[in-house]
Amino acid sequence: MRISDNVKDSYSSQYSDASVEWRNTGAKYKAQNIVSLSKNINFKNVLEVGAGEGSILNWLSQWNFCEDMSCVEISESGIALIKSKQIKNLKNVLLFDGYQIPFPDDHFDLVICSHVLEHVEHERILLREIKRVSKYQIFEVPIDFSFYVDKKVKHFLSYGHINIYTPALMRFLLKSENFEVIKDICHLYNDEVLLPTFKNNKAGFYVTKAKHFILKMFPYLLGIKPSAYAVLTAKSKNDLSIF
Repeated sequence: MRISDNVKDSYSSQYSDASVEWRNTGAKYKAQNIVSLSKNINFKNVLEVGAGEGSILNWLSQWNFCEDMSCVEISESGIALIKSKQIKNLKNVLLFDGYQIPFPDDHFDLVICSHVLEHVEHERILLREIKRVSKYQIFEVPIDFSFYVDKKVKHFLSYGHINIYTPALMRFLLKSENFEVIKDICHLYNDEVLLPTFKNNKAGFYVTKAKHFILKMFPYLLGIKPSAYAVLTAKSKNDLSIF
């Protein structure tokens, strides 16, 4: 199994200097979620799968999250930007085919897979490979779901989002692949992330802020429709079993 040629071509030049500042801002909050989920757990080595241009790893390295970090990424432009950052604790930067992780079984204490699965054609295959090489895992996905999401296919495809999740659907996917869900975070995007997105649409920004206010007041609703969902899982030895 390998990533489709048209998908690889789309991502090969995805990352540019023009998008670095916004990606770096968003990465700070993703890294904060990782630190929060990892509280009281010490990881000797960490792998990020789908590292983009390395902003999450850069924040984690600055905060001394782990002294031995590696990453794999499908985009050549992403690899170039990661290397240009000269991230202190990053030991290995590898181009991979999107599915086969070039490390032995149980090699990593933790694998991070943040805002990646929504882009993956065959996410269960990647999940099984992540599970193979790690003891713990942290996943984060955007929550794009709505009851009219099928009306916005072109919009989400323009971001490369080919899979749509809710927190419950994400947990179902992970549990059906026999990951143990340990703890999770229903995350609302910070103004630093939202403002550039709505720079030409102030009304849209204030509508989103109003939605966030309502979600904070009703935790049940927040558990259905946050901005993003992050979850810490642990490996089990079981495989998918049905019937």
